[in-house]
Amino acid sequence: MYRRRFLATVSLGILIAPLAVEAQQARKVYRIGHIFTGNLGPAWPAFVQGLSSHGWVEGKNIVFEYRQIVLAPDGSLSKSIQQVAEEFVRIKVDVIVIQPAGWAQLIHKMTGTIPIVVLGGGELVASGVVASLARPGGYITGMQTSSPELQGKRIQILKELVPTLSRVTVLRRGKWDPGFVAAYRQSADDAAQKLDVRLRYVFFDNSDELPSVFAGMVKERDAAVMIWWNPPLHQHIRQILDLAAQHRFPTIADSSLAAESGALIAYSGKRADLWKQAATHVDRILKGAKPGDLPIGQPTTFELIINLKTAKALGLTIPPSLLGRADEVIE
Repeated sequence: MYRRRFLATVSLGILIAPLAVEAQQARKVYRIGHIFTGNLGPAWPAFVQGLSSHGWVEGKNIVFEYRQIVLAPDGSLSKSIQQVAEEFVRIKVDVIVIQPAGWAQLIHKMTGTIPIVVLGGGELVASGVVASLARPGGYITGMQTSSPELQGKRIQILKELVPTLSRVTVLRRGKWDPGFVAAYRQSADDAAQKLDVRLRYVFFDNSDELPSVFAGMVKERDAAVMIWWNPPLHQHIRQILDLAAQHRFPTIADSSLAAESGALIAYSGKRADLWKQAATHVDRILKGAKPGDLPIGQPTTFELIINLKTAKALGLTIPPSLLGRADEVIE
């Protein structure tokens, strides 16, 4: 008799426990710290919508702590990033969401055990941000926007645009993140060899170098530019695209922001879909999951953006087969 009563009590406790946790979650207002540069960007609403689909509503059970970071003139991070990290620790945010993967490591060193979700970084394993895609470990998880395999696809697109293409410059701001560069370079080289295209890698540090960089492209008889996007490059994009137009170089990038700025083509994972998936990671963390146990998400949907204004300025005709596959055309 007593044993039966004991089991009933335990069973009742098992039933009540989840209800108590849900009630506690309903009462608590969680703080989500978001660090960004420029503006929030077009993908941010998708992230908010993703949280909403899991029952997290701003002003009801979550609040966002927005903090903007300004890049220094040389492209380095300003001291304010440390101030933001210290403030997040002080106000006890429950999770931090951030886009650049490299920043995640830096923020983690300053915030300790606060979970960090990368909304859309580069190749996280090769960059040394996480131990593996399946089990990141530690306090960082999230989404990676691209993978080395996509480099081959971008070269294919360039070859489709210019069938005679044989030489391409790969342009990136700075030499930081050697793991990322090594992984992407190997993948790009493998794809280029199959397509009989020679890649030449050029890294620059400041705007003053860019005119000579493009003069070098002309000297080397390169015929197109593949832009490897990173946050420091953003402040140089206008000059890069102006020089590319001046020398009549087609440009392809791995960020939709580049196409919106005037690059001819962008091909990448759909950022809005990735950020919406990142909301699932935040949801699980707020419900008690450990970030290191949540697998890194990868793009499953992709977008091809073609800037017809740029094509017209370059005197290029986009093949109908390529134009028909475009997800977005900028006119």
